[in-house]
Amino acid sequence: MKKVALVTLFCMLLGVVYAQESTQSEENAVKKTRERTPIGGRPDLKGDLFVDFGFNLLNNRPSELNTRFFASRTLNVSYQYPIPIFGERSGFSFNPGIGIGSDRMALRADSTFVTNPTLGPESSMLASIRGLYGDDIQIRRNNFIANYLDIPLEFRYHFNKSDYNRSFKIAVGAKVGLLMNAHTKVAYTDPDGNRRQIKDRQNYGLNPIRYGVYTRVAFPGFNFWGYYGLNNIWREGQGPLNTEANQINFGISVALF
Repeated sequence: MKKVALVTLFCMLLGVVYAQESTQSEENAVKKTRERTPIGGRPDLKGDLFVDFGFNLLNNRPSELNTRFFASRTLNVSYQYPIPIFGERSGFSFNPGIGIGSDRMALRADSTFVTNPTLGPESSMLASIRGLYGDDIQIRRNNFIANYLDIPLEFRYHFNKSDYNRSFKIAVGAKVGLLMNAHTKVAYTDPDGNRRQIKDRQNYGLNPIRYGVYTRVAFPGFNFWGYYGLNNIWREGQGPLNTEANQINFGISVALF
């Protein structure tokens, strides 16, 4: 009888110990999972996914090629991969990447771009929208949009050398863009009240490659940036009014991870 009681007591003790070990193992597993997957913070992924919002200006342009400031916007989405230089904790990194850039020019008055018949299909000139679609129309929107495949190359310095993701940082870099497509978009209301939208897709004499320099001042999660184009937007002699305009873009961006 005593042996049965001792065996029963021993089994009960084993059950308690096993239950404690199981509970502790589950707690450790949950803790490790929480450490690996922080809630409400930055995902533990290598690199940065930036979404840039900003404004698009034309530098060195003729007065006829004026644009509306707030409606002339830039949207860039890019992924950059960090490569430490001068050591893992030096604070310096080289960040090559790839992205998509979209630049919008909101033209003033009733001017839009059309092909210059004298220069051929790889060119553009300014034309009157009312001269194209009627004198009695009401113009609602008048944009020119160019889309690029961008390759940014960036050098950064991180002030927090132990945690680059939570660091204030400054960066300088260069960007090369390959023209993917361009189009004009004109929206108007005709005399009968019908709302119409005309989209004309062609390259309008744009340079097939753009390149320039840029800088960032970055905080964890967002940053301020500016870009200066080093070459002309249009090929020589092929743009409207023989313009030699180049781009100036600036704005803010968010880092999604």
